[in-house]
This record gives sequence, structure tokens and C-alpha cells, in this order.
Amino acid sequence: MKRFENQFAIVTGAGRGIGEAIAKRLADEGAKVAVVSRTESNSAKTAAAINAAHTDCARPYAVDVADFDAVQKTGEQIIADFGRCDVLVNNAGITRDTLAMRMSSEDWDVVLDTNLKGAFNFIRSMLRPMVKQRSGRIINISSVSGLMGLAGQANYAASKAGLIGMTKSIAREVASRGITANVIAPGFIETDMTSGLGEAVRNGALAQIPLQKFGAGGDIAAAVAFFASPEASFITGQVLAVDGGMSM
Repeated sequence: MKRFENQFAIVTGAGRGIGEAIAKRLADEGAKVAVVSRTESNSAKTAAAINAAHTDCARPYAVDVADFDAVQKTGEQIIADFGRCDVLVNNAGITRDTLAMRMSSEDWDVVLDTNLKGAFNFIRSMLRPMVKQRSGRIINISSVSGLMGLAGQANYAASKAGLIGMTKSIAREVASRGITANVIAPGFIETDMTSGLGEAVRNGALAQIPLQKFGAGGDIAAAVAFFASPEASFITGQVLAVDGGMSM
């Protein structure tokens, strides 16, 4: 099913994990994809994998999403290369987990700068093109941590809760221009980042999930594809938890 033929998408944090799954899903459904990662090697790897399956479908871009000026330049280059942006997926994110009493100012700043400011930076770079074309889908990847809070994640939870508030505000600002903005809040998803967690941590997380299983990157990619599709044209400012019931 090619729901996104002749459409152009940007996916940040697409070098691995959830972002890679999202980029591949959109490409599978016909979209041209700007694969954005902090490192050139990771973005090139994902773009090469996509292009192996879909000729000349993806281009890699390396940028630190927390750097406002660098993101604006990268956004200008993406528009120059693709001509437009139909779907923007802000997935880039990091963790620096520790209890609040031990959390350093640096741990707080780097997580907020990447997870929250980074999303704003890319939204800022794409709003004018989307407003000009009077269409667009903005999809921000939050977390169940932003919905319910998790011990040791004051910085991460704040950044992900902030994404929800920012998305709702932007949804109101751009709705009249045919642009939607929505949030997906993943639960415990099997990725490179989570595979290194100890057995006790994994068992503790599993005990909180009513469906008694962990999610996969494809589960989040499917939700993104829905929000990006014509079927979701009357949905904006909403949060979809993809978490096996963890946050209900």
C-alpha cells in the first residue's frame, strides 16, 4: 500500500531503533525520506538500507538537533533537495537517567536540549514551508514517561511531557493552514538502547505492562504511518500511547 507516493518525509533520530523503523515504514509506503541522525555514519547506514529496497528513496543528513542554527541550515538544505516537507517526525532523543538528588545540571540540560528543544528546532525550520504549501503532518515521539513519570527520569519525563504541551500549542497555531500535529507516546520498546538493560529492570518493566510483552519499533512506525496518512486528516493535538496498556 503506497499511501505516501510523491510525499517527502523527515525523520530525526533515524540512524537506529525506532527512528530507523519509522523511516523504513514511510519509505515502504512510497515516501521519499530525509534520514537525520547526529552522526553521518548512522544516517548513511539507514539511508543505504532504504535505497537498497527502494532506489533513490532516501538521503542522509547529519546534524545535532539541539543546535538551532545548524538545524535551520539543514532544513534549508532538505527543502532545496526535496522541494517540500509533507511529514516531519521528531524522534531524536537521549536519556541521562539518575535520581533527581544526584542529577547534574549538565544531565538536565542535554536531555531537554535534545528531546524538547531539538523537536522545536526542526518544527521551526519546517513551519514556513508547510504553511506555504498549506499542508503537513507533524508527529512528535514522546514517551509514557511524559504521561506518568518514572523514577530516575525527571529530565527525560520533563522533556517528553513538554513535547505534549508544545504539540498541542502548535496544533492550534497551524490547524487553519491544513497542518496537523500529534504525539505518539511509546512504552517499553525493544531497541539497541533497551537491550542492554539488566534482567531485573526488564522484569520490573514487564510487570507494569498489562499485555505482558514489550513492543517493537514496527509498532511505533505503524502509529506514525497512521498519523501521517489521509485517514488521520481530522485528528490533531492528540496523544496516542503505544505501550501495551502501561500508562492507562
